[in-house]
Amino acid sequence: MYAVIKTGGKQYRVASGEKIKVEQIAADVGQEIVLDQVLAVGNGGDLKIGTPLVSGASVKATIVAHGKHDKVRIFKMRRRKHYQKRQGHRQQFTELQIGAIAL
Repeated sequence: MYAVIKTGGKQYRVASGEKIKVEQIAADVGQEIVLDQVLAVGNGGDLKIGTPLVSGASVKATIVAHGKHDKVRIFKMRRRKHYQKRQGHRQQFTELQIGAIAL
């Protein structure tokens, strides 16, 4: 059984027992959260698509860790103008362990 959930402005296809990295969620490590923005639920050949959300569906997940992704380097340059700018960014994430998918 799998589900398509929406969190942090992004959509993820999740199944029970998977670990995923999502945008940072303000909760403690070890805490169980409920993701109720479920866009679709599938079980084998059966697929239930919401308009836009599947009513009554939810996904339980446990927060495993918080962290930062690898650094993304930004380099801007204007040729012949003697302009160079270097910048870096590390996006924060929350790692989730997907538990039960309820319909």
